Amino acid sequence: MLRVQNLTLAYDGRMAVQGLQGTLERGSLTAVVGPNGAGKSTLLNALVGQLRPVTGSIERDPPQLRIGYLPQQADMDRHFPITVFELVALGAWHALGTTKKVNERVRSDTLSALQEVGLEGFAERRLGTLSVGQMQRALFARVLLMDAPLILLDEPFNAIDTRTTQDLIRVIRRWHAERRTVVAVLHDLEQVRQEFPCCLLLARQLIGWGATSEVLSPQNLARARHIAENWDDTPAWGERCPGCSDV
Repeated sequence: MLRVQNLTLAYDGRMAVQGLQGTLERGSLTAVVGPNGAGKSTLLNALVGQLRPVTGSIERDPPQLRIGYLPQQADMDRHFPITVFELVALGAWHALGTTKKVNERVRSDTLSALQEVGLEGFAERRLGTLSVGQMQRALFARVLLMDAPLILLDEPFNAIDTRTTQDLIRVIRRWHAERRTVVAVLHDLEQVRQEFPCCLLLARQLIGWGATSEVLSPQNLARARHIAENWDDTPAWGERCPGCSDV
């Protein structure tokens, strides 16, 4: 579904990801993990098309692949004056036609999505009245409306309670059962081992990409920590951290 070749990304003039190469298989369920500042969110921004590569390429199959993207909540204005229904219905922009008006099918799908994520009865609530967990449920419902074959989730379980996490994991399992391709930036390695068969371990460069049981080895995790702790942010993006190639 997606192939990256010699991908280098920069953020604020600094190298964020360097020389990444690999393939995202259709229908796979992949966690992106790594130390803080490893380039995980930057990678998702590039995959969704919000950040252009410095070098290398991202090939999508098909080229006009529709992507469902859930950013971090910190990147969103929760005080924007719209209702939960309006937020979720925005996910169906591709099905709204030339008038961009919500038809009966989109209205029905929106209410069904709210029910699936546990927000039945929340349609007319304003975003500013929601808790962090309720807001995340609403964002998952919006992704459901996108009906995309590729779904990118940036820290989807950050700062939410256990029950909400479990409910949203069930939504991810549904996507996986439907053979959608799901990529999620995560921090909880035990959760990754339990729920995500594939894993991409980053430390600004690729440490491992493949079966989770193989990628999350003690040796790979130690290497990722070493690179993160010794990375020099002073050089320009095209330079490597001293000694990284020898780790």
